[in-house]
Amino acid sequence: MDSLIYTLVSRGTVILAEYTNVSGNFTTVANRILTKIDPNEESKLTFVYESYAFHYISSDGLIFMTMADQNFKRRIAFAFLEDIKQRFLNSYGERGKTALSYGMNSDFSPLLKQRMIYYSTNKNADKLTKVQSEVDKVKDVMVQNIEKVIDRGEKLDILVDKAENFNEQAFQFKRSSKKLKWRMFYKNLKLMIILSIVLLLILYFIIAGICGGVNLKPRCIKKK
Repeated sequence: MDSLIYTLVSRGTVILAEYTNVSGNFTTVANRILTKIDPNEESKLTFVYESYAFHYISSDGLIFMTMADQNFKRRIAFAFLEDIKQRFLNSYGERGKTALSYGMNSDFSPLLKQRMIYYSTNKNADKLTKVQSEVDKVKDVMVQNIEKVIDRGEKLDILVDKAENFNEQAFQFKRSSKKLKWRMFYKNLKLMIILSIVLLLILYFIIAGICGGVNLKPRCIKKK
């Protein structure tokens, strides 16, 4: 299935956060592309190489780039980039302009993974992007051959680990969510039972105090 493969957020050539679930030398190619981008120039562009595409948004000194299968819809790819751009800016503000290399990776990489899975597997992602006028302008985004930014003969080698694909991750995520839901249910049930027992004991001792003894005698139980 066509999907998002690799995503990065950078300040020029300084990568602040990235995520991928496959192996290959595409990170080298991505870095080569970064050297050709002016981060201070507002731009959107797609580079195509064989069966893959590198989409990026450059805005206010930052670059948001994702690599996807070439047949993966560009509209969704740029919707994803706009999504992570807003989430990054909301989380870090101006910090991205001074952060060290991989300074946001530990915090932002899990979110990149989550959003990549969502946009790669959720059918509603395409429906949502269709109503976003900004993303609809993606048809005007230039598409260039990646050979313009890499050396001739340089091989882009993508090795996909089948055990790590997004469908499997999405399934594992759903299964983990269900397990967590049941654990929380049983935890809450156990807590309710304990609270009920405690309340009954408190009520019993209150009644016992009123009746004059733990056997509820002599005032509450009449002698035969």
